[in-house]
Amino acid sequence: MTLSFLDISIILTYIVGILFLGFYISSKSTKNLQTYFLGGNKMKWYYLGLSNASGMFDTSGTMWTVSILFIYGLKSAWIPWLWPVWNQVFIFVYLAIWMRRSGAMTGAQWITFRFGDGKGAKLSHIIIVIFAVISVVGFIAYFFEGIGKYCTAILPWDLSTNIAGWQLSSERAYALIIVTLTTIYTVKGGMYSVVATEILQFFIMTISCFAIGYIAYTSITAEQIQAAVPPGWSDMSFGWKLDLDWSKTQVPNVNGKIVSDGFGFFGLLFMMMLFKGIFASIAGPVPSYDMQRVLSARTPSEAAKMAFSTIFVMYIPRYLMVASFAVLGLVYLGPQMGKMGSNIDFEKVLPLTINRFIPSGLKGLVLAGFLSAFMGTFSAFVNAAPAYIVNDIYKKYINPHATDSKYIRLSVISSILLVIVGVIFGFNAASLTKLTLWLTSALYGGYVASNVLKWVWWRFTGNGYFWGMLFGLIASTTKLFVFPEIVDIYIFPVILLFSLIGCIIGTYIEPLTNREVVKEFYRKTRPWGFWGPIKREVMLEDPSFVPNKDFNRDMFNVGVGIIWQMAQVVIPIYFMIRENTKMVIWCAVLIITSALLKKFWWDRLKEADDEAPSGMNKPILLAPEKIGADSLV
Repeated sequence: MTLSFLDISIILTYIVGILFLGFYISSKSTKNLQTYFLGGNKMKWYYLGLSNASGMFDTSGTMWTVSILFIYGLKSAWIPWLWPVWNQVFIFVYLAIWMRRSGAMTGAQWITFRFGDGKGAKLSHIIIVIFAVISVVGFIAYFFEGIGKYCTAILPWDLSTNIAGWQLSSERAYALIIVTLTTIYTVKGGMYSVVATEILQFFIMTISCFAIGYIAYTSITAEQIQAAVPPGWSDMSFGWKLDLDWSKTQVPNVNGKIVSDGFGFFGLLFMMMLFKGIFASIAGPVPSYDMQRVLSARTPSEAAKMAFSTIFVMYIPRYLMVASFAVLGLVYLGPQMGKMGSNIDFEKVLPLTINRFIPSGLKGLVLAGFLSAFMGTFSAFVNAAPAYIVNDIYKKYINPHATDSKYIRLSVISSILLVIVGVIFGFNAASLTKLTLWLTSALYGGYVASNVLKWVWWRFTGNGYFWGMLFGLIASTTKLFVFPEIVDIYIFPVILLFSLIGCIIGTYIEPLTNREVVKEFYRKTRPWGFWGPIKREVMLEDPSFVPNKDFNRDMFNVGVGIIWQMAQVVIPIYFMIRENTKMVIWCAVLIITSALLKKFWWDRLKEADDEAPSGMNKPILLAPEKIGADSLV
């Protein structure tokens, strides 16, 4: 990719500015672990929301989203339900409130809050720490690979070199430089530096999104788009089969990609996505940077607002950019990609489009924006994992009376070591692919059942949690090695069943030994679900206690929130492809759902703070200290 002097200057200015901001903010984070990892629970919800949005605005994910919109058209709006993308709706409607009431610092510490400190609870605590650390190492390796490929594609210099007979490719050299720079400001400033730099990164990306949207909208007509796509491409509706035929277009090889994805029976896929999505969303977020933002909020209501703002500020600009790159690729790159035959790489749509259509100056801003997306997501993971090592292992089991300065120093060392391990995985990605797939598939596959029951069932124990996750891990691993050809989501019900069996067996191995801990969890968290015996005992001890009766309202708000989120996905796409009637209809849907959320969710958030027991904001193991005011407070 050719870059002008102006483009290069913008990119270098961005890198220097990020480092300066990270170091400038760093003095706020060295008080104790509470300030280092959670910002002392003093940061406002909209700063955390912007930070969380930046962490989710990763470049690899954007490239993938561009590719599926190119291939599946408006039906691609459903495909992120595989995760599911609307787990964020469950979080802002009620889960963020429940999590923040714990006062915990990490997901593992939350497990102690839920199950106490017995044998089963310790097993659960340890397995969550392992889950969190391995996940972060895997993601660091993933981002190391992605950063190197991205920088090689956009920067004009060849940094390949030979060091003592060891050949270092340009891709690896770029990756090492960016990873090192990001790690420096992350470990130096902790949560404050991460949030401050991610806010800057978010605004750079947002400006880039609207600039690219303007270029695409003024460069392409509706007739050009219609001529480049097959019938049904602009429809969200679908039947049992996908019925999207590219054979009569300039890219007939797209049909082969649809077959290899396994998405031909779209109706079946949708039902499985819905089934998995409900359970995965009720389970709550995995212990990573997303949960860390929730636990960093000042109050339960602000934790909910933080999760809400993540969707509100991110989806429309991001999907405007996605739609822009997709239609530019369809209209102008179709013939070129059609000639690639079976070797077509749809993820090249984004970099090819940047190189061809973005003018000098703006190209530098866009490339700096994508670089910031890499750095923002990377820094979020680097900041999240050391809390598990230092707070949940060293402080809990090894040295609970060390000084704050020692905890901070060990946190910095832990971050650096995790990055080094992740980089080693990245260097050996080719040989470690199968291992990485096993780790992510097994751990995530066994996560759902245990983490649903922990919220809703009074009798569920630490033993049940541990054995449920272990059974799920075994089932997921068996699937990976014995049935690798089956699309993962189709085997999800089997994995869920095995994990559920482990939960039941583990729970009834022994009686409920920590009844007082369970009562304290229920009293502080106030979840709905199957809590009958515990609820009666708590109400007998405290007649003023009011149980949670908001299940129906919460589920209504979840349904409205999913539609509200989907509107923000499809509005910019319909805008870009000139489907104005459908765009106006979805704008009306967005307004109506926003009004419903305002009345039945936002206006009721104050109750979440009023209902919280006194002392809720105190962390379980660490007392927050006063910290000085700054631009983030």
